[in-house]
Amino acid sequence: MHLRVPRPRPRSLAGQLFAMQAVLIAVVVVGYALFTYLSDRGQAEEAAGRQARAVSLAIADSPSVAEAIRTPDPTDRLQPYAVRVMEDTDVDFVTIMDPEGIRWTHPDPKQIGHPFQGHIERAQRGQTFTETYTGTLGPSVRAVTPITDDGRIVGLVSAGIKVEEISKRAQEQLTALSGVAAGALLLGAVGTYVINARLRRHTHGMNADQLSRMHDYHQAALHAVREGLLMLDGQYRVALINDGGRELLGVHGDVVGASVADLGLPSQLTGALLASEQRVDEVHLAADRVLVVNTSPVSGGERRGTVVTLRDVTELQSLTGELNSERGFTQALRSQAHEAANRLHTVVSLIELGRAEEAVEFATAELELAQALTDQVVAAVSEPVLAALLLGKTAQANERGVELVVSQDSRLDDGLLPPSLPARDLVTILGNLVDNAVDAAQGAVPSRVTVAAYTEGAGAGGSELVLRVSDTGAGVDPAHADLVFERGFSTKPAGEGGRGLGLALVRQAVRRHGGSLTVTEAEGGGARFEARLPLSDGAAPAAAGARPGAGDAV
Repeated sequence: MHLRVPRPRPRSLAGQLFAMQAVLIAVVVVGYALFTYLSDRGQAEEAAGRQARAVSLAIADSPSVAEAIRTPDPTDRLQPYAVRVMEDTDVDFVTIMDPEGIRWTHPDPKQIGHPFQGHIERAQRGQTFTETYTGTLGPSVRAVTPITDDGRIVGLVSAGIKVEEISKRAQEQLTALSGVAAGALLLGAVGTYVINARLRRHTHGMNADQLSRMHDYHQAALHAVREGLLMLDGQYRVALINDGGRELLGVHGDVVGASVADLGLPSQLTGALLASEQRVDEVHLAADRVLVVNTSPVSGGERRGTVVTLRDVTELQSLTGELNSERGFTQALRSQAHEAANRLHTVVSLIELGRAEEAVEFATAELELAQALTDQVVAAVSEPVLAALLLGKTAQANERGVELVVSQDSRLDDGLLPPSLPARDLVTILGNLVDNAVDAAQGAVPSRVTVAAYTEGAGAGGSELVLRVSDTGAGVDPAHADLVFERGFSTKPAGEGGRGLGLALVRQAVRRHGGSLTVTEAEGGGARFEARLPLSDGAAPAAAGARPGAGDAV
């Protein structure tokens, strides 16, 4: 059986910094204390030397000392005097001696009469000096000066302070300094602990290796995720954006630190990013994409920023539009099947009543009407996708009481459109324009929508596809001519799934192919939307249809 010894948990980054800062503070404080102690000790020795020098000079200048030297036994008067000076000046010894260095006074009376232990040569030459010397009392800092009487050197005097006393003074200063150093170390440790506790909360107790790995994973995830990720700080500046976010928003260059308002995004999308509340699965248009935007505020006691996720649903939106068209076609087929059943019952009933001729005439008239509609659409627009779309939209419009008319001057042959102009985009453009026109014409008198599709300009400048849809509705206020193409703008009440996206998708598709989209007033009222899409030079029609005149497709 093997015992598994648990590995010690790596110290967190905050713990490592605390230990390092504590050691650094301790080294600084101890080093400063040692430097101060040595400095104070040197200063104490200098102060002791100055004190001894001052005492020795004062004794040498005293008239009573010179007078006592002139007596037969100078010791009788000088020894008590020296003791008093020692007590008054806080020096350890005062030695008065003759010019040869024989002591007249000494703190230890037994040493009187013995030679002075130390250097006196310079004093014998009339100089005052200080030195550190080990005498009968041990090491001491002493000053030696001559005593003169009428210009003659009649004696010498030495005053000194033992090194032991100097060390005691420095020790007292060191004790006080140690207290201050301990207080500084404690204060530094507490401050460091508080700072590192805050750092520990911000790093969630992770060490440097863990933070490094988290950063590597973070960077790898940002580049691997294809969805767009955008992080904004509290001032709505870009703090982080991944590759997917740059692609979906259509931004280039270094945008980190730039305000969202300066990215050149559509106003609706910019407003969603600048919103303080959470946004969930909102559909917005970027330069050439349809995006689902989710925003989530980041808070930690205060607003710290916003996390934004972006999903590209351009293809999904196109498929949804196609699905809606298919649903419309299905409903139209159901209605037509119901009408066909009614007509069939009518024919059967006429036959049962013995009115065979009238039954034939009725059936023939219905077939001619249906065939005429198909022939009209196919003759004008033989391009299969657009022809099928117009036939379906015609049936849908009829169900809603709106007459959909294809201009007789429309001309769009099969194979004319280049591969660069996919059928899906044509369905998006023309389908949404027709749906919008049918909504506007419904209930009007007359209720009519006119569609024109043709090519124009087969010269050196290239040709372009023109799709024009007019209605007999209320028209568009000139003040709203630009707003109608903005996402969310609609003059109708919002329905399921919202409104205001169809025309915005049309403009997006037109811009994606370098075309233009305009809205003007149609003749007789209503609105006229016109989309112009450039065709490649190789796709120019063999016989381009002439542009309709003023009386066509209105």
